[in-house]
Amino acid sequence: MTSTAAGQLTKPDYIILAGHFTLMLGVGIFFSRYMRNIKDYFSGGNRIPWWLSGVSFYMASFSAFGFISYSALAYLYGCVAVTIFWICAAGTITSVLFFSRRWRRARIDSPVEYLETRYSPAVRQIFAWQGLPVRIIDDAFKLIAIGVFVSKAFNVPIVPAMICSGGVMLAYTLMGGLWAVAITDFIQFIIMALAVIALVPLALNETGGFMEFVRNSPEGFFKLTSPDFNIVYILVSILLYMLAYSSVNWALIQRYYCVPTERDTVKTGLLVIFLQLIGPPLILLPAMAARQFLPDIAQSAQVYPQLCLHLLPAGLAGLVVAAMFSSTLSTLSGDYNVCSSVLTNDIYRRMIRPGRSPREYVLVGRLMTLLVGTIVISLSVMLKDMTGEGLVRNMFKLFGIATAPVAIPMILGLLSGKITNRGALAGFGTGISAGLTIFIWGRVSGIDEATILGLTWKMENILLVATTLVTSIVSVAVSMLHSAAAQEAEDTHKFMERLKTPIGDYPGDSETFNAEVKEPFSVFKIVGVCTCLIGAMLLGVLPFVESGLPARMLIIFAVLLLAGGVGMFSFRPRVK
Repeated sequence: MTSTAAGQLTKPDYIILAGHFTLMLGVGIFFSRYMRNIKDYFSGGNRIPWWLSGVSFYMASFSAFGFISYSALAYLYGCVAVTIFWICAAGTITSVLFFSRRWRRARIDSPVEYLETRYSPAVRQIFAWQGLPVRIIDDAFKLIAIGVFVSKAFNVPIVPAMICSGGVMLAYTLMGGLWAVAITDFIQFIIMALAVIALVPLALNETGGFMEFVRNSPEGFFKLTSPDFNIVYILVSILLYMLAYSSVNWALIQRYYCVPTERDTVKTGLLVIFLQLIGPPLILLPAMAARQFLPDIAQSAQVYPQLCLHLLPAGLAGLVVAAMFSSTLSTLSGDYNVCSSVLTNDIYRRMIRPGRSPREYVLVGRLMTLLVGTIVISLSVMLKDMTGEGLVRNMFKLFGIATAPVAIPMILGLLSGKITNRGALAGFGTGISAGLTIFIWGRVSGIDEATILGLTWKMENILLVATTLVTSIVSVAVSMLHSAAAQEAEDTHKFMERLKTPIGDYPGDSETFNAEVKEPFSVFKIVGVCTCLIGAMLLGVLPFVESGLPARMLIIFAVLLLAGGVGMFSFRPRVK
């Protein structure tokens, strides 16, 4: 039998993987010719369809981190991992209701660009430079997660696994800009969905069915909280994601301002919320079931790789490995693109060489993408010795220190014209100082949690709440005590008027936005062709797969992909 039961990938799996990466690189090469200026490269010319932006948003909101680290939590604690995963939906709901239209009306090409008009050049530069290392460190954690999976699947050391994974994604992002990122995100979403759908029934079958799985699970396995991840942890994490998804998660904010209209921003967010609610139970159920038929896994971070290699037949295992790649590649490619947009637009174009040609800025954008990717890969090699739970907690500590001091001034700057430049700078400085002080105190004293009001607070919870309170209070207090100067007040008034004005009605919109402009390519045809190629790859490995259930599953998936691809290729959207 050709399968992965022996714990290793086989020829069909390598065929699937090779075809997947060839397709990704092909998309990057195709779109490289259409990157005419910085707006094309970093915001898709504001013409990316809402459904494509929504799927890209969803794929960028988690990574193999979700499969590896959250699966480790699901294996150990059960349904609490689903609860933690669902926190993303709370963050998205807040960002859609209060900020999606504002981000589109800001009329920007990078997430921190508006800060110069709203506050000052100093705030723009400080927030740009502060946000870059935070995103890069977070991306390094995510690349470690995919390295764990690839290392186990291919039986290779983790360092070359991370380097190869990061290198492939960097190549297509560098060439094709945000259009390539969005299209490959959609393709990777299809692959991930197939992988998840395949794994759920196989895992439940190993337990004897769903009822047997429930009956034989440990006591408390289906509770939504646990002593280590209690209600305080959940609520504070919701606060973290509400702040991040509304302001400082650059790659997600980018998905709001890359679409044509304000209505599209809302539809983008609603699609993401739907996917974030139905996705976690499907993704994590196999890891929960593995507790019963894979009870001796020494490292919880190895749960998902072991699960896939134990259950999946040849071909489908390669599909799941591709899905692990895909989820991380989607997140990292989006981050690389948006980080390079900040380096290019907010630093190079604003501070070093203003007024240069669009061609130069696209070239610099590609070089900045290469720089960011190289730093992330190098940092992941340095931080590689972490467990799944360790990755989760270290990521939350990092965000606990860095999120609120930036997010609060950015959010207040979008909601109100009363916060001044001096208030934003004071809030940022005191918030960062408070976070670093508490973090260093905890490290020196060896304290990683505390009991407050009868509830256990982990250090990451304390960090986020403290920095949020300090930043908010100081920003508001200083703004009330020191009113803005005349020029600052005038600039703020103009910016707030811009946020009140729908797209198309503000002076200058005709130069930067035109809903009637058509791309020299059909998005539906490109996605349709790519979907058909994935289906053809599955059919191509059938000769290597034993007849029976594995072959039937591959045939069903291939037929669905081919039918869906032909439908997308033939689709003609209505012209309004």
